[in-house]
Amino acid sequence: MPKMKSNRGAAKTFKVTASGKVKRKHSLKRHILTKKSAKRIRQLRHDAIVSDADAKRVRRMLLA
Repeated sequence: MPKMKSNRGAAKTFKVTASGKVKRKHSLKRHILTKKSAKRIRQLRHDAIVSDADAKRVRRMLLA
């Protein structure tokens, strides 16, 4: 039986924390930043936790 392959796109997008939660980046931070307030851009800097409903599916893609 060959090895299982993780989803490479998901592996580059998500990270699993030591406690098993899944981290993700915020969207809307790539371009068209001039019209967004400094507060909004600053708050998008921090990572977010994937919701419990989606975390199971993401962890399966990562095989972690």
